[in-house]
Amino acid sequence: MTTYIALLRAVNLAGLNRVSMGELRELAAAIGLQDPRTLLQSGNLVFRSSVTSAEKLERLLEDESAKTLNVSTDFFIRSAAEWKAIIAANPFPAEAKRDPGHLVVMALRDAPARGAVAALQAAIRGREVVRAKGREAFITYPDGQGRSKLTNALIEQKLSTRGTARNWNTVLKLAALTDDV
Repeated sequence: MTTYIALLRAVNLAGLNRVSMGELRELAAAIGLQDPRTLLQSGNLVFRSSVTSAEKLERLLEDESAKTLNVSTDFFIRSAAEWKAIIAANPFPAEAKRDPGHLVVMALRDAPARGAVAALQAAIRGREVVRAKGREAFITYPDGQGRSKLTNALIEQKLSTRGTARNWNTVLKLAALTDDV
């Protein structure tokens, strides 16, 4: 069995797309996912499965959450091995140590096209910096995300793909949680 991390997009934000983590664990168990565990209230699920296709798991979880939880949202799934590779590929190691709450990893549906990251960086009006590797974008928000003009909508528009972000602290907690499954 493979251990996976599933990230839900835009749940439990300002009262919208409410998802109870207990209900999410129950849904995962009901569809045959093993040892489902959640982290925080922002839609992070760790589980084991014999299904080897992340795309199949994404579709299954998206369909079942719409039916069972009445929530239509995207799921972004990475294996535990992929997650560890994402951590190792971080282009901002100094920021990860110094200010992990202002470094985010955005899991993307598709890898951005060549030139898209440069176009996104050119559109930034603040001090944020974006780098991408494969289906992940690494973003530093030195002045915080709350005041930043670099929004998910702008990122998705410029990269021509959907995504969901987690700060570096959460990225590391999810990696640790995969060790316990």
